[in-house]
Amino acid sequence: MRTEAPVTVHLSDYAPYPFEVEQVKLRFDLDPDVTRVKADLTIRRTGAADAPLVLDGESLTLLSIALDGKPLGASDYTVDEKQLTLASVPDAFVLTTEVEIAPAKNTALSGLYMSGGRFCTQCEAVGFRRITYYPDRPDVMSAFHVWMAADKKAYPILLSNGTPGEAGVLEGGRHFAVWDDPHKKPSYLFALCAGDYDVYSDSFTTMNGDEIALAIHVDKGDADRAAWAMDSLKRSMKWDEEVYGRAYDLGVFNIVAVRDFNFGAMENKGLNVFNSAYVLA
Repeated sequence: MRTEAPVTVHLSDYAPYPFEVEQVKLRFDLDPDVTRVKADLTIRRTGAADAPLVLDGESLTLLSIALDGKPLGASDYTVDEKQLTLASVPDAFVLTTEVEIAPAKNTALSGLYMSGGRFCTQCEAVGFRRITYYPDRPDVMSAFHVWMAADKKAYPILLSNGTPGEAGVLEGGRHFAVWDDPHKKPSYLFALCAGDYDVYSDSFTTMNGDEIALAIHVDKGDADRAAWAMDSLKRSMKWDEEVYGRAYDLGVFNIVAVRDFNFGAMENKGLNVFNSAYVLA
């Protein structure tokens, strides 16, 4: 359940973020009790020369932090329950952080949590700050590269936004997968799911002649209940083309249906997450 109290945000208080995050590289070592997340943020200053770098972060255990590969000491930054702040940074740099989070204990269902024994994310509106330190606001857009590893038997399917890349087997019964999303997005549209699902598969050919692989990932035994959702997906993609003249621009489109979800659905590009109650027929 959600436990945070609502916070009033006034338009009159808005100010542009003084940095651009050009690229995000995330590395997840997935485990229900202790997941490690390493983040490399390629950052460029766009605001005042004396603006500090302030990143949002909640329920994170900071393990290490480095600037352009150089480890930082405790006097180089401040961290509290809500933010990580570097008072002085260059105009262009790479910030690397490594944190630990506990998905199995995340009962807020915001950020990375467990649903039915599987990993799932919900980052709208401000859940990404429960995954790693980041300017978790919708006007900060970046391209995301994701590497994730998990136990192969327990979590044979590893999903994120974008296009799948390299995948393989690791020691200790684990495996990994890489996902690249070339289109810049705000952090609230980030998604990651990992688990053992039944999969209902199909394809869609765009008006440009590109064949898109479609898949709906559901609880074991529920695949035959996903036909209506697949038909709806294909009709909606066709409608986008006919009404707006826009063809889907990735090679895959995945949907994951989960039972523990705060909303009816979340429109993460390339990896929609639905409450099972609203997608299975």
